[in-house]
Amino acid sequence: MPTALRICPLCEATCGLTLTLDGTRVTGVRGDRDDVFSQGFICPKGASFGELDADPDRLRTPLVRKDGALVEVTWEEAFDLVARRLPPVVERHGADAVGVVLGNPNVHTMAGALYPPVLLGALRTRSLFTASTLDQMPKHVSSGLMFGDAFAIPVPDLDRTAHLLIIGANPLDSNGSLCTAPDFPGKLKALRKRGGTLTVVDPRRTRTARLADRHVAIRPGTDALLLAALVHVLYEEGLSDLGALAEHAEGVEEVREAVREFTPEAVAGACDVDAATIRALARELAAAPAAAVYGRVGGSTVAYGTLTNWLVDVLNVLTGNLDRPGGVMFPLSATAPAPRPAAGPGKGFALGRWASRVSGHPEAKGELPMAALAEEILTPGEGRIRALIAIAANPVLSAPDGDRLDRALGELDFMVSVDPYLNETSRHADVILPPPPPSQSAHFDFAFNGFAVRNQARYTPAPVPLEADRMDECEIHARLILAVSGMHGADPGAVDDMVIERTLAKAVTEPHSPAYGQDPKEYAAGLAGRTGAERRLDLMLRLGPYGLTLDRLEEHPHGIDLGPLKPRVPQLLKTRSGRVELLPGPIATDLPRLRTALREPSAELVLVGRRHLRSNNSWLHNVPTLNSGTNTCTLQVHPDDAARLGLADGAPARIKAEGGELTVPVEVTDTVRRGVVSLPHGWGHDRPGTRMAVAAARPGVNVNQLLDGTRLDPLSGTAVLNGFPVDVSALH
Repeated sequence: MPTALRICPLCEATCGLTLTLDGTRVTGVRGDRDDVFSQGFICPKGASFGELDADPDRLRTPLVRKDGALVEVTWEEAFDLVARRLPPVVERHGADAVGVVLGNPNVHTMAGALYPPVLLGALRTRSLFTASTLDQMPKHVSSGLMFGDAFAIPVPDLDRTAHLLIIGANPLDSNGSLCTAPDFPGKLKALRKRGGTLTVVDPRRTRTARLADRHVAIRPGTDALLLAALVHVLYEEGLSDLGALAEHAEGVEEVREAVREFTPEAVAGACDVDAATIRALARELAAAPAAAVYGRVGGSTVAYGTLTNWLVDVLNVLTGNLDRPGGVMFPLSATAPAPRPAAGPGKGFALGRWASRVSGHPEAKGELPMAALAEEILTPGEGRIRALIAIAANPVLSAPDGDRLDRALGELDFMVSVDPYLNETSRHADVILPPPPPSQSAHFDFAFNGFAVRNQARYTPAPVPLEADRMDECEIHARLILAVSGMHGADPGAVDDMVIERTLAKAVTEPHSPAYGQDPKEYAAGLAGRTGAERRLDLMLRLGPYGLTLDRLEEHPHGIDLGPLKPRVPQLLKTRSGRVELLPGPIATDLPRLRTALREPSAELVLVGRRHLRSNNSWLHNVPTLNSGTNTCTLQVHPDDAARLGLADGAPARIKAEGGELTVPVEVTDTVRRGVVSLPHGWGHDRPGTRMAVAAARPGVNVNQLLDGTRLDPLSGTAVLNGFPVDVSALH
């Protein structure tokens, strides 16, 4: 049988796949052994590619609401309705009356990377909500403040480090996050094999923690206190050494003063980590020939998320491990703009340029907190959101208080959803525009190559031709942009032509650009590509740092290896000072809040989420082989807590918090520490009006319903989804 290559779009590892095809059907999947990045690695998600691709519940044609019911229509009728209903909302109520919600799967597709920025430009709305404020925004904010660029996120140099400290991450189950690394498990085992050290800080004894040399079972939500104490020890014991970074950093002495109170003895009680262990962790980091501190979701979705992420990189800076091999380094994607030839001050990064209408939450990176979406729809007054465009998003399950958001979506004047499923969110839409299965889409990782542990570039054309009744996802996005911008009916290629024209108009005037001084029309005419999206990719490659082209990528179907990560400071810095700013103003302003945590009493029982290798948030539960086995929605409880609360393994329990209560089966296990319970996120597939049979058969419960949306990290607007107090009782 014939085979075809496809980069896996189901998690951040971006592994290369070899698909076996029977006509247009994917009948087998294996890892691509010749892939320059993943080298044959595959996980259960990738192995299920064919099953996901052929899911009978995937929508094939658009749905439009008529007389209260969603019915199948033609593509023309669907876009006609969008063009007729959405622009008048802007005309009557202003641009901000149209909200845009972008979900996690957007960063896994070419269309989701290329077109939403154009849509936002056409709408001119500030009502933008994305999955980032449910996951990673604290890292964007801390990086923006320290380096001047919210996307300048250093990743651990896994292949060369000698000491890796992981805090709040479980890459053996997540496959990595903001750290694109195929075969993360193999890389951690290789670290151990070459004599390196792995330390994991996590309230659960995860699969990653079981692999570690040292597992520190911290009290949830206190990561920032522990990290501040590590920084304190570096100063106190004279262990700080910035190395080559010293001439490019400022604020070193100011940080010393800022962490003065956070001694190991002061934080030990709050963290439930003894002072001797804290000092040992700091000394080990400082003594390692090359070390990296890496934090993720568990340290982001907590009350001090931005401070935690800031302290991660303060540690990397003070130990001399930022921007050096074996430490944490800045990837350079093939589609990133060509680097500036010389370092210098930049525009910097600003927070709070505007605020949400109801609660006054400051924007971060142009986004408002997802937790504020419901109130922005339900609260009357000027600027109220009256229409919504949701692209690959299911916030009814992913955001706090899904019940309230569920009610809010029902109050909208008009809603468009770009989604392959009729799910808990899209069921409210007036128009649903379904993209085709992944086998019928080309793939290039615009987002994840910017977080990759090795520089490389790979492109896979669509392995299977587009079926007659389907529409390419890029064309769906382009037509949506035309429909909302008064250009309905124009050639969708006009959107790509416009972007190319604008990009080249700027590029030809920049001395460091490969297109400098050239005629933009001639340059555009020379671009390769069968589609507008491919032409845009070709342009970005040509203008990028390696001078690649689409033709060259297609000549190398298994990818082009661009080598290990290289130092990029000071050229990448865009702060106003042109230096790494170790103690930015907003961070200094928020630190007193962390100091109060030293004196706050600890809750008797707190909740944390968990990931599973067979899951990715809420969007893979309709695949039978993934929604099976140990991938279950249970409340994990330590045996001592179970005995104290009268909970029995497999029996139901009631769990309560300020947002509501849930009934869920108990799983008694010593993999969670005492005083902690764990419930996975992404479940709760029990609402009427959906069309996801497998997920509905094992619906689980929505953990985010325990929250009312008021718990936020103030700097990033990120919802506190971990480390909040709960009450648990047995049901008899």
